[in-house]
Amino acid sequence: MSSDSEPAFGRATSDRKFSSKKGNSLTEDSIRTQPHNIEAEEGLLAACLIDGGHDVITTCIESHISPECFYKTQHQIIFSAIIALFEQGNPVDEIILHEYLVKEGSSEEIGGIAGIYHIQGRIETPAHAKYYAGIVHEKYLLRRLIRTSREATEACYEQQEDISVFIDRIEEEIHNISSGRIIKVATPIDESVEQAVADIYAMLNGKNEADGVMSGFRDLDGMTYGFHPGQMIVLAARPSVGKTSFAMNFAEHAILPDGGRPATGVLVFSLEMTASQLAMRLICCRARADMRKIRDRIASKKDMQEIANTVKELKGQPLWIDDSATSTILDIRAKARRIDAKHRLGLIVIDYLQLIKGTDSRAPREQQIADISRGVKGMAKELNVPVVVLSQLNRESEKENRDPRLSDLRESGSIEQDADVVMLLHRPKKSDDDEAVDGEGTYNEHEHIKLIIAKQRNGPVGEIDLTFVRRYTRYENFHR
Repeated sequence: MSSDSEPAFGRATSDRKFSSKKGNSLTEDSIRTQPHNIEAEEGLLAACLIDGGHDVITTCIESHISPECFYKTQHQIIFSAIIALFEQGNPVDEIILHEYLVKEGSSEEIGGIAGIYHIQGRIETPAHAKYYAGIVHEKYLLRRLIRTSREATEACYEQQEDISVFIDRIEEEIHNISSGRIIKVATPIDESVEQAVADIYAMLNGKNEADGVMSGFRDLDGMTYGFHPGQMIVLAARPSVGKTSFAMNFAEHAILPDGGRPATGVLVFSLEMTASQLAMRLICCRARADMRKIRDRIASKKDMQEIANTVKELKGQPLWIDDSATSTILDIRAKARRIDAKHRLGLIVIDYLQLIKGTDSRAPREQQIADISRGVKGMAKELNVPVVVLSQLNRESEKENRDPRLSDLRESGSIEQDADVVMLLHRPKKSDDDEAVDGEGTYNEHEHIKLIIAKQRNGPVGEIDLTFVRRYTRYENFHR
């Protein structure tokens, strides 16, 4: 325990005390005292007592101050009692606090009424309570980081669980420590009204800037008002319908938005295609260059110029592609966490869910999918970013010659439950007119694709018509 003479506010004790006696086993705690500031702790507790336990206690709660934030055990006991009195609606002063501690049998541990008077006499005014709270919380986060690092080191020597689970657990704990530094307070109505008015005008003017990351598709944004932070958006289809192309159109619009809006950071996990293949598709799609002509080496000079312009346009944009084919949901969460810490992400795309490896290969596949689905939703909430995850549909809709529905999602139970939005791409059965346009086997390059919004927690469901331009592997708004 700390002595009475402590360092000044804002400094942590870190003196080294080495012993040269042979045979002594020095622990880390005997060598270094963990970061703390007793004066700041006493100042904060005194502010609570002087204030009467109203404004200062509220400040402590908003600053994420809990009993464990205090280094000294006596201070933890006192703050726990102050919080208990506050929750009961009782006023807080030295007499009421001491009476409560006597009833709880904790008075002697904190030095009785004399100990309370000593703390109360440390300051004269609670004016600097917020500053004291900041110091106490900072020292607590440092101690927590030391503890996590120490536990991680010890666990490395005795590691028994799967390495991916182990690493993700450590990274999540460190991320939680980092998140603990951010204190969000209520927003004044003036700010909320100003933002609401801006959103209203944006919607009225068709700027699609009201909320969320816009998809770039008029009818889809009209129904969803964009993809919102924390959402898990499932985009499902049968193979070769074009779900990867559709998702990459979302990514393209996020990093190169219309109307002069700022670019949004996008991270794409491609478990099926390589990063270079995905980049080629993005370039040709954006440049509206026919990939078949490029493969056949008959691309025009105009196509090559458009490709060159698009490459310049894409370079330097906030888009990252991870093409690891054997990723688990823990790998994906860890990578997203790292990139988001350096470059704030606005959208994550995963192509596709059924290719993600299960953490426990011995578990039934349905259980693995359930764990993966929960992991995707957890990542969306943890990073506060919309996650578009692609998924496969089973064959039932094709067998029964009908539109797909929620139950057609492969291993659908957990996916359907976790998703905030479920979109199903469907290619309606072609008519003879759709099959050929010139009678010589040249197929229509513009396909009618139906997008079914089968689930939306906070909005309507329904159908949207889209046009798929096959030669550019690009979706566009439907024109009748």
